[in-house]
Amino acid sequence: MTSILDHVTFSVRDYAVSRAFYEKALASLGIKLLREYGQFGGFGRTKPEFWIAQGPASYQQPEHLQTITPVHVCFATASRAEVDTFHRAALDAGGKDFGAPGLRPEYHPGYYGAFILDPDGHNVEAVCHGG
Repeated sequence: MTSILDHVTFSVRDYAVSRAFYEKALASLGIKLLREYGQFGGFGRTKPEFWIAQGPASYQQPEHLQTITPVHVCFATASRAEVDTFHRAALDAGGKDFGAPGLRPEYHPGYYGAFILDPDGHNVEAVCHGG
């Protein structure tokens, strides 16, 4: 086991719009929609690890969703080419550029990442650590 997280969920304003965005953007990384329950969908390669949901979860009240507070998630890739492909796919899916693919030596010398804002303003990144 390498990750400390089992899964994460983003609240979204419009499930259909966000689902379409993530299906297109994450396909470039081999990530697909694996589970869906109404307006709640889980994406992953072999198990759902990244979820999006419209409407209040069991721990939220409707007023919690009046404003979606953008958060950040980063998807690991095996190569810089996958980072580049993700960035193009996410732009094609309607995302907004928030940092073109490139080295980020301020993080560490081999950090190669790209950043996109999704339909709700969430900061979605793909990264390769190394060559």
